[in-house]
Amino acid sequence: MTPPRPARPTAGPAAETTAGPVGRQGGDGRPASRPDIAGRADLEALLRRFYRAAFADPLIGPYFTEIAGLDLEAHLPHIADFWESALLRTASYRRNAFTPHAALHERRPMTAEHFGRWVQLWTAAVDGLHAGPVAERAKAQGERIAVNLLRRTSGGSADAPDGAGGGFVPLSAVLLRS
Repeated sequence: MTPPRPARPTAGPAAETTAGPVGRQGGDGRPASRPDIAGRADLEALLRRFYRAAFADPLIGPYFTEIAGLDLEAHLPHIADFWESALLRTASYRRNAFTPHAALHERRPMTAEHFGRWVQLWTAAVDGLHAGPVAERAKAQGERIAVNLLRRTSGGSADAPDGAGGGFVPLSAVLLRS
């Protein structure tokens, strides 16, 4: 009889990988299937995971921490409302999502590189916790939002020849999926 293997940690940074939480492994050691995004509690956990990475990121973190001075606890309900409306088809979001991004861009211009990094971190956060049709919609919606914000803040095309919008590669998120 083989002795039982010690339990792996199920919370905290040491327990998480890009494949998802270690505690969600099946009996054969492979990652167990991740649940799809099913409700607001899933969105709030996903948003916390994403913002933890975004705040720490050297490229886009300053937009959240220094320029916007984002108080996540105060803004999380509004951000969750947005994603709940977009993904779960509720009518909970009643604000203009472009306005705060335009204000940030006025203070310090955002480039394709910034939006590309946002997509990478968003995709990694979704893939780390969820799999299924709503999770796929979250990733696709994130890419659409990033492209739209880039176009609107750069005054037109995300492929502008002057370099204002060039270089955006939404599928760069694949690097963090594997």
